[in-house]
Amino acid sequence: MCLGVPGRVIEMNEQEKWAIIEAFGVKNKVYTPLIEEEINLGDYLMVHAGYAIGKIDIEEAHNTLKMLEIISHVE
Repeated sequence: MCLGVPGRVIEMNEQEKWAIIEAFGVKNKVYTPLIEEEINLGDYLMVHAGYAIGKIDIEEAHNTLKMLEIISHVE
C-alpha cells in the first residue's frame, strides 16, 4: 500500500525536472520526470516518496487534503 499526498506547486525547475510543493504548510522538493503533462505554478501534484506520480485537479486535491487532516486527528 502506498500513500500519495497532494501538494501545490510553488516553484519549478523544468530543466532539472523538480518542483517545490507545499502541503499542510510544509515545503518539499519532488522530482517530476514521471509527469508527461505540462506543470505550472499553482498546479496540484500527487506525491509519493519524493516523486510526483500524477497531476490532479484542485477539487480532488482539496478533498484529499481534507480527508488526510481528519485522519490525522483521530485518536
